[in-house]
Formats: sequence, structure tokens, C-alpha cells
Amino acid sequence: MENIVFIIVLLIIGNGLRYLPAFPKNSAQVMTSFVIHVSLPALILVQIPKLPISPDIIVPCVMPWAMVPISALLVIACARFFKWSNSITGALMLLVPLGNTSFFGIPMVEAFFGNQYVCYALLYDQLGTFLVLGTYGPIVIAVYGSEGKPEFKTIIKKIVTFPPLISLILALILYSTPYPSQISFMLECLAATLIPLVIIAVGLKMEFQIEKKHYKPMIFGLGTKLCIAPLIALGIIYLFGLKSTAAHVSVFEAGMPPQISAWALAMSAGLAPKLGAMMVGIGIILSFLTLTVLFQLL
Repeated sequence: MENIVFIIVLLIIGNGLRYLPAFPKNSAQVMTSFVIHVSLPALILVQIPKLPISPDIIVPCVMPWAMVPISALLVIACARFFKWSNSITGALMLLVPLGNTSFFGIPMVEAFFGNQYVCYALLYDQLGTFLVLGTYGPIVIAVYGSEGKPEFKTIIKKIVTFPPLISLILALILYSTPYPSQISFMLECLAATLIPLVIIAVGLKMEFQIEKKHYKPMIFGLGTKLCIAPLIALGIIYLFGLKSTAAHVSVFEAGMPPQISAWALAMSAGLAPKLGAMMVGIGIILSFLTLTVLFQLL
């Protein structure tokens, strides 16, 4: 549980730094830009070539991909009903389908299920959530991060030039190919900057006096991410008669709070940064309760 304590400490540090004159107002934006262009690509290059391939990966890999269209359709329907702006809709399109299945999800799976089942959480994150972020993420940014209706060539250009996606393709090409020790050391050091920078950036932007226009989106977003999504995932495994621990871990991961990297991506595109910061911060706090209830249902 050291990772959870670490998250809380970094949030407190980030929130405290916002009151120091040495940190300008755009500090969080600079941090997240570094994450998107350096930290996240490095992490992809480190982790993807190490992934094992076996029949056990099917449920943890398929579940996150199944949850994306379901969650996205819920967001689109609700956004149209409430007439939310592109900025709010785009933020929810990233934060509702994508959960914090790695840094928060892995220690939570270990705490509830045991260390021997953490491998399923890794597969869910690396072959599911991680790949979704690299492919689905730039599409959302291209559509909702632009002013007006973007042209097709603009969308394609943003997708093919998205740094994490480029790193993902390169990592798949280099699958199972060992890096030289110097390159490996450099990539691991750069990848290690992701979590501290992103969580401190969340702390810098975290505000408990959220704007009135963000109340409904936040309640909908967290309600869907922490409650509705995992219940849908639970219904899916019951529908197909899946009773394995891998399936249960997949449902558990589907109930994780909004992904920090997804918030960083949303913020880098200017998609409702305050809403995203609140959803990530409050989502982590609420998830201690919702995940406990979810585990009892499994």
C-alpha cells in the first residue's frame, strides 16, 4: 500500500506548491506536456516489449476495449442531453472510459486479491488501458481539442504525430528485443518521472470549490466510472459465464478511478482541466469505498 500513500503525499505536495510564487500558474500545463512528450513514451518503450503472450490474457485484454465504446456512448448521450461544451465532453470522453489501472489499480488488486494475481492487473493495464490511451486518446483530442469541426486530415495528422502512439508502434516493432543497458537505464529513468509529475500537476490544479458548470459533469463522470462501469463489466462476465479470478480482477480494474495519464492528455489539449483534476483527486478518495463494495459483489 506504499503506492497509495505516495499518491496522497504527492497530491498534498502539489496542492501546497500552488501557493508558492516560484511556481507560475502554467506549471501544471508544463508538467503534463513533458509527460505526454517524454515520460509516457519512455514508459511505453520500457513496458510493452516485456509483455507475456498467453491464453490467460484474453479477458484482461478484451474487457477494457469492451468498456470504451460503452462508456463513450454514455458520455455522448448525457453530454447531448445536458448540452455540455466540447471541452467538458472531451474531458469526460477520456476520463470515464480510462481508469487508473496501473499505479493505483495494481496495489489495490494486490491488497484485495493477493500478490499472485497482480499479473492480471498488469495485463489489463498494459494490453488494454495502455493501448486504448495510445489509440483512442488521440482521436478524442483531435475531435474535441480543436476549435470547430476538425478536418479529416487534421485528425489524421494529430493521430500519427501523437508521441505515445509513435512510441507504441516502435515498442511493438521492438517486442522482445533487449535494449542496450545504457538505453534501458535512460528510458527507465525518464519513465519514472511520469507518476510524480502527473500527480503533482493534479495537486497544483486541484480545487474543492469547483465551478457550478462542472457539478453535473463531475457527478455523472465519477458515478459512471466508479459504479456504473464496473457493474456493466460484472454483467458481462456473468453473461458469458466467466468465473475465473482473471475475470474478477478485470471487473475490479474496470472500477478504478479516472486515469491520471488521461487527465494529463486532456489538460494538454485544454479540455476542462479543473473538471479533470477534481475527478482524478476525488475519484481516488471515493474509490476506497466503491472498490471495497465491488469486491464484495465478486
